[in-house]
Amino acid sequence: MRALVWHGPETMSVDELPDPEPAPGEVLLAPAATGICGSDLEGYLGTQANRTPPLVMGHELAGRVVALGDGVDPAWRDRDVAVNPLVAGADALPGIEQLGAQRELIGVHRPGGFATLVRVPAERLRRLPDGADPRLAALAEPLANGVHAARIGRAGVEGGPTRRVVVIGAGTIGLMVLQAVALGGVDRVAVLEPHDARRAVAAQLGATAAFAAEEALREGGEADLVFDAVGLETTRRLALALLRPGGCAVMVGLARDATPVDFHPLVRRGLTVRGSYAYTDADYETALAWLLDGRAGLGELEPVQPLDAGPELFAELAAGPSPRLKVFLAGA
Repeated sequence: MRALVWHGPETMSVDELPDPEPAPGEVLLAPAATGICGSDLEGYLGTQANRTPPLVMGHELAGRVVALGDGVDPAWRDRDVAVNPLVAGADALPGIEQLGAQRELIGVHRPGGFATLVRVPAERLRRLPDGADPRLAALAEPLANGVHAARIGRAGVEGGPTRRVVVIGAGTIGLMVLQAVALGGVDRVAVLEPHDARRAVAAQLGATAAFAAEEALREGGEADLVFDAVGLETTRRLALALLRPGGCAVMVGLARDATPVDFHPLVRRGLTVRGSYAYTDADYETALAWLLDGRAGLGELEPVQPLDAGPELFAELAAGPSPRLKVFLAGA
């Protein structure tokens, strides 16, 4: 098979590898669309310790089942499917299965979708209706992150209903959080994003206001709930500073690690800080349903690019903010 292999920081190539064999309970999938995630870009740059080269990345994927391992229901053969790439470990707790230390993610802990073939546990497959766009199905993974963040964020707000929400960052994850919040019935959802094109997309996808500067955002008053979809020290501090007493800040972005926090105002103002990592199976099911019935998406999607374009596309996207919200790859 052919695969886009990450060999170390900023080093990628399309290589010929042996075809994988599905283990019992697994299938072989021919990916039809695999999205490049922001975390893939951080892995490409060498800033994520959970990725070890050489590695075939790609955890946002959909495709067709082409071979079955022992014990797999024959009905899966030749089916178009979406893939929930989170594989819970033996230490998983009900309802937070994504937080177990033994969890694995296809494309991080095992080979992923930037290849002509990938092994997938059959229980991670979700059947797609005939004619479904595999690019939409591949978006279920990032949207599930937004569904999860919105759900736990609303639960963290004290002192009344959640009426004013702020999302910091309008990359893919920020836009997915925005849609999940808007679909939950919140009155006002403001977005802070310096990139003009991304602010425009945010407005199309449900933002009631989109700002380029923090000063303009603050004029709307204090927020009940703020999501940081970036993960820089400045954006994390801003998320806390924007909150009203009893408000909740949900930290989704992972751009940087350490961020010093002044705990006196956090304690005295009764603020809640939540980390939001990945999603539960139920969050994924909700996300896939919203995408397939048209309630969520990213507008007009780019055509799927060949694996051979992968090294150049990764270098382009890793160079800085881009108007390209989501790039998809697939093998020929």
